[in-house]
Formats: sequence, C-alpha cells, structure tokens
Amino acid sequence: MEHMIQLHIEKLPEGFYLATSDAVQGLVAQGRTLQETIEIARDVAKKLIESQTDFTDDTLPPLRESFDYPLIVAV
Repeated sequence: MEHMIQLHIEKLPEGFYLATSDAVQGLVAQGRTLQETIEIARDVAKKLIESQTDFTDDTLPPLRESFDYPLIVAV
C-alpha cells in the first residue's frame, strides 16, 4: 500500500537540503539537491515504517486519487 507523507524541506546555509517529517518519527534526510534529498527521505521512511512493530496501515493516510503537489520550476 502506498502512503503520502508530508516532508518539511529546508535549505541549509551550507547549500545542502534537509528533510524531516512529523508523520514518521526519526525521519531525517540530507542531500545535495532536492531530488536527492527526496529520494533519501523515501528510502529512510520506508525502512523506518518497516521496522516499526506497532505500525499498521491506519497509522498513515493512504495515497488519495488526487492531491496537491508543489512543482518547482527553475527559470
């Protein structure tokens, strides 16, 4: 089952990006680019969710048929 997890991403003064999430306790990911940071966060979230013995499919909301997605375009 797929779940949508809200990430909080901030650009650090050193130029890296840091992703955290209130939905998955312990999720912290850092990357050189937004794409790399999101990919790392996805892997970390999956591992954290798989390792939680008390995790159920009700813990996170399921992926909906439609949702808003912030599209970042560099011009």
